[in-house]
Amino acid sequence: MELAHPVAHVLPLLGLAHLDRGFDYLVADKDDKVAQAGTRVRIRFHGRLVDGIVLERRAHSEHLGRLRYLERVYSEHVVYPQQTARLVESLAQRYGGTRADLIRTAIPPRHAQAESSDFVTAWDKLGEAIEPDLSGWSNYRHGQSFVDSVLARRSARAAWQITPGDDWAGIVASLLAKVAIDGGGALAVVPDQRDLDRVETALREHLGPKQITVLNAQLGAQGRYRRFLSVLHGQARVVIGTRSAAYAPLKNLSLAVIIDDGDENLIEQRAPYAHAREVLTTRAGLEGCSLLIGGLARTAETQLLVEAGWMHGLLASRDRVRESSPLIRAAADTDFELEKDPVAAQARVPGLAFDAARRALSAGKPVLVQVPRKGYIPTLSCAQCRHPARCRICNGPVGLPGQDPAAAAATSMTSAIQSQPRVATSTESRAEVPTCRWCGAIHSAFRCGECGSQRLRAVVLGAQRTAEELGRAFPSTRVITSGGSRVLDSVPDSPALVVATPGAEPPVDGGHYGAALLLDTWALLGRQDLRAAEDTLATWMRAAALVESRASGGMVIVVAEASLPSVQYLIRWDPVGAATAELAGRRETKFPPAVHMAAIDGADASLDMFLDLVELPAHAEVLGPVDLPYSSRLPGDYDEQRFGLPQRILVRTPLGPRAELGVALRTAAVARSLRKDELPLRIQVDPPHIG
Repeated sequence: MELAHPVAHVLPLLGLAHLDRGFDYLVADKDDKVAQAGTRVRIRFHGRLVDGIVLERRAHSEHLGRLRYLERVYSEHVVYPQQTARLVESLAQRYGGTRADLIRTAIPPRHAQAESSDFVTAWDKLGEAIEPDLSGWSNYRHGQSFVDSVLARRSARAAWQITPGDDWAGIVASLLAKVAIDGGGALAVVPDQRDLDRVETALREHLGPKQITVLNAQLGAQGRYRRFLSVLHGQARVVIGTRSAAYAPLKNLSLAVIIDDGDENLIEQRAPYAHAREVLTTRAGLEGCSLLIGGLARTAETQLLVEAGWMHGLLASRDRVRESSPLIRAAADTDFELEKDPVAAQARVPGLAFDAARRALSAGKPVLVQVPRKGYIPTLSCAQCRHPARCRICNGPVGLPGQDPAAAAATSMTSAIQSQPRVATSTESRAEVPTCRWCGAIHSAFRCGECGSQRLRAVVLGAQRTAEELGRAFPSTRVITSGGSRVLDSVPDSPALVVATPGAEPPVDGGHYGAALLLDTWALLGRQDLRAAEDTLATWMRAAALVESRASGGMVIVVAEASLPSVQYLIRWDPVGAATAELAGRRETKFPPAVHMAAIDGADASLDMFLDLVELPAHAEVLGPVDLPYSSRLPGDYDEQRFGLPQRILVRTPLGPRAELGVALRTAAVARSLRKDELPLRIQVDPPHIG
């Protein structure tokens, strides 16, 4: 019998811009029932076998030549449903990327054994659900009306500023569980595994373990694909995970939540570099679900959505914020008071911070010490001209790598450098050889490329060096470090000095820190980065939120000038004011999110060709080219010896249709691909770091 729709329109998953379109193949009689739109197939393309996705079935083909048959239909599972197809197409236009690259993130690789799992058992039969308590939302203005709208399946969108001391995971979990119990789909995306564990633990107070679907990078191929299929078939109602979970094809999605949208872990590291926040805002528009963006701080992107009226704020009263937050004070690093307190000077902290730490330790509480870098002396500069110390081989930053803290304590502090270049620090130095942090080259005879001096100085001291200094200042107190490859899950609620890098601050088991010291703040605020102030405030707030309230004696000392705007926002605990000022500054300087901007990186020849091919929107500006910033990774497998120094151009357009710039860049990428320009070229729309 002749098939009604014998042609399958297939998208080959190749990731090439000019092949990001459908191609027609014939469907054999035996594959008619399984080769439906959204299924994964195997096709022969240009002489080789590749995977593809069936976009649709057609009665006729517009191709005039002879069509090949599908080589294989993997299974009947529709892994690319229409809701995912619309999302992927919208994001491809937004970011100027290919659908194949987005599908690679949205759909996990197939695992045959996972397809034999049980997807028939209904969600409410997988465990016993307990009605959650939603009273935590009433502590926020408009919180209860937001919950009512979500549960009534009305689209509600809110920017939630978490109050210090609140159990944000428990508050979120209660709403996720309630949505699922009422028959809706609930999705939560968090930056890292530690946050994911907190949300899962909170959800287990309301739902059975099998009623919670966790998607993260730690799952094996079989486990990830099996859980993806359970979501696809509607068996899963509650999905929590890291950034790729934002694509989870939940049926009847009612609520999507993203926490700490300013965290860079939420940005996909592969082209087209989509942000999980953009994925979820796009889904909220396409699927009409409610959206919650939560965090202690607020990003300029979220503030733009609030000011545009697309979402509203969920804020606690000022009185409640003041009661819940610790006492925050600033102490400039010029206040070391050497004559009055030489011990405080030795610890490299102002007397005010030293006294706060001593009081907290005397009260039996741990003290958090946040430093911006791991290692010993991770960054060096010339002691004479202050030019950053750079490697002669790769131009990477030169520093002292450090060693294990236990070994460091046993190292003689007086056997410093001798025949090596001299490193001037605030205290004694130690025997370490300046080493490149990128290529590992040892510079035993370093000489500054600017002035020729052999003297080096510390730009910033790392966690290991800080731990040593604090250990000498508090000889009877245990010193714990957390950061780099050794991040602690928690610390006991007992006297200790916990030295941690940003993002690695461990919570206290069953309690809070008595005090927190925020050191070397200039290293965060002084970064040549568009988001330096925004990221720094968020980093400080995350650390301060781990400290007891002011009523319980909690104190945070930020070692910085009190007049700095970021310090003032922290002291007042005003994330909304900070985001408002940040967005106003971006508008004044014409930087994202106040404008649309694309960074295009590559060789000179590729950039010239790309600019010749692209038809930019009206009022677009092209800035550059300039050398690619040191802090940026090279595009693809870029070879500097073959292609020369990589360059960057910026394309800036006023706010308008969010896909307008991306579509123009995508069209130019197709034309460039057709011209066989194989030099590495990277296109990032609204990149987090511009230079």
